[in-house]
Amino acid sequence: MRITKRTNIAVRLLMYCAAHEDRLVTKSEIAECCNISENHLAQVINQLSQLGYLTTLRGRNGGMNLGKPAVEIRIGDVFRDVEGSLPMVECFADADNTCPLTDACRLKVALADAAQAFYTALDAITLEALLCGNHDLMRILQPVSCGAR
Repeated sequence: MRITKRTNIAVRLLMYCAAHEDRLVTKSEIAECCNISENHLAQVINQLSQLGYLTTLRGRNGGMNLGKPAVEIRIGDVFRDVEGSLPMVECFADADNTCPLTDACRLKVALADAAQAFYTALDAITLEALLCGNHDLMRILQPVSCGAR
């Protein structure tokens, strides 16, 4: 299974916001710290704010923060919400399925079970659990200072 770039960005973005829960963070600081294009980041910010994971404030002193506590954000939910209904393999797609084996293939059932196990494992992980006691991650997620260059 391969995670989309959008989901990868979403998790990095949420981790950054959780690491700085005491203040609003900006798109530009996240982009720099997490090595993400601001254009891609803007799309993910919009999606996560619509889903309630982020609260955004526009304007000169604007920024974003988590829309709910990190302990309430389950990584499985984030993956499901951001990935949407992307089929894992062609036979999972209702349209555009050209595989002649679909009606008799047992692999489809095995893959569906594997996907369910994948999401079940991620449901056990909260955003808070990714950061709690993870000093190395917290050091990486510090804003890049102007004097460090």
